[in-house]
Amino acid sequence: MNSLTPIILASASPRRKELLEQIGVRYTVHAVDIDETPLVDESPLAYVQRLAAEKSAACLATLQTNLPILAADTAVVLGDVIMGKPTDEQDALRMLRLLSGHTHQVYTGVAFHRVSDGKMLTDFCVTDVPMRAYSNDEIAAYVQTGDPLDKAGAYAIQHPDFQPVESMRGCYASVMGLPMCHVVRALRSLDVFPAADVPLACQNLLNYECPVSSAILRDE
Repeated sequence: MNSLTPIILASASPRRKELLEQIGVRYTVHAVDIDETPLVDESPLAYVQRLAAEKSAACLATLQTNLPILAADTAVVLGDVIMGKPTDEQDALRMLRLLSGHTHQVYTGVAFHRVSDGKMLTDFCVTDVPMRAYSNDEIAAYVQTGDPLDKAGAYAIQHPDFQPVESMRGCYASVMGLPMCHVVRALRSLDVFPAADVPLACQNLLNYECPVSSAILRDE
């Protein structure tokens, strides 16, 4: 297969769609809704990998497709606490106050299912994210925009006004929801070959000089 072979993206996330559009792979969206409650004593890594695999399976069960399926799940983790999407504005305020001035981790798990032969691949990315010490007034103004309410940890790293992150030396795309070099590495294993120079396209989109892309793709 090549870049003209379409895949199914099991997500309605506009951030994931925006990232996937950069790499020259055709795709269609089929979002799924699953229970995202962590299991008792479940580690962050096990959590995101499980949810990515469950999203892929749910997509296949409802769509009955022969096309490869890509699913992903992202969690913000502070210490040993998994932060999902806030339940309301007060929950978003609480999360953002906890994150202010601290470094947390973003875990993204990805699952790829080649339906034609049942081959399943999983991968993950963990990125340290140092947050700046933003003020309570900044938090309140950001929450009022409504932007945090559908995002793990109640923030978007790329938000132009809030700009919550102090600095980064990891995978920016993963914090947005889809670690593109990991995606490409797995897609190639499934014989789907992106037409674009993925690290270059990703960095141009995000205006970010990525320090990890070459090492990730070298591990293919």
